[in-house]
Amino acid sequence: MKFSGALKILFCLCTLALTPVRLLACASCGCTLSSDWGSLGFSTSYGFKVDFRYDYLNQDQLRSGTGSISASDASKISTDGDAQEVEKHTTNNYLTLGLEYNVRPSLGVNLQLPYIIRSHTTLGTASDGITGGDGGGQYHSDTYNLGDIKVIGRYQGFFETLRNFGVLLGAKLPTGRHAETGASTDTTSPGPADIDRGLQPGTGTTDLILGVYFFDELSRNWNYFAQLIYQHALYMKDHYRPGHGTNLNLGLRYMGVSHFTPQVQLNARSVAHDVGANSDPVSTGGTLVYISPGVVVPIIQGLGIYGFTQVPIFQNVRGVQLVPLYSASIGVRATF
Repeated sequence: MKFSGALKILFCLCTLALTPVRLLACASCGCTLSSDWGSLGFSTSYGFKVDFRYDYLNQDQLRSGTGSISASDASKISTDGDAQEVEKHTTNNYLTLGLEYNVRPSLGVNLQLPYIIRSHTTLGTASDGITGGDGGGQYHSDTYNLGDIKVIGRYQGFFETLRNFGVLLGAKLPTGRHAETGASTDTTSPGPADIDRGLQPGTGTTDLILGVYFFDELSRNWNYFAQLIYQHALYMKDHYRPGHGTNLNLGLRYMGVSHFTPQVQLNARSVAHDVGANSDPVSTGGTLVYISPGVVVPIIQGLGIYGFTQVPIFQNVRGVQLVPLYSASIGVRATF
């Protein structure tokens, strides 16, 4: 088995998802880091690559617009006569297996298989911000299931003199369950409770994924990339369609150190609100910007480990949503 020398590429996770690039209408539910510098063609090598990544996001900070909000103040909000749901926490753990094959340097395909572990607690729509009220629909759920698989192809052979420009075309498939239930904590309505559609392992929809990217050298030791990805659900499923979203990722890495490769990303995401009778159009969607420092460490030729921390520098969410104070991604990658 011969390993290629592709250890100094940019890695990430998380998640996924998406998934390496997760676009959920719950604007802060997914990791926006891009692993595409290495996994979707920001290179010109043949061969097969395997990436296994873990992402952690603990959403425990309530936010409305660009500022934080207390649970007590959130419980007093009414929109068109409907009381605001007050979520308590959502802890996300994403495990994503990425498989990539490059048919030739300018053409490749990437498969992303996510497994989602998620714990969610909501106080419902009749709480005082501390305890749930009668008839508020409060519940707790624990999710352990496969998510929606993504298949994304890339091509970067349009221009003879511009080999480092490429396009992405793919789909998110409806492989994840979208009808899981949790346990009601409302004493007036005990038993199973429907999990919010935006927090299901899958959306039930097939989504079109379109993207463009560019990568180049700034100097001998400095490389950069830019990437724009758009994702749009093609139809509504069971009175729900996730909001379309756009991710802009910018990355910079330093190649002058032999034992590790430091790098940083700027990740911006804009997501529209969910639509449909089973959606929450009030408290989904938003615009977020993150700074994401990280490092890749080679183990042997063709095998490396990586880690990133993602910290928000701007958050503007619709309605009231839970956001994480930070997220973290670690993983291992092999190139054959």
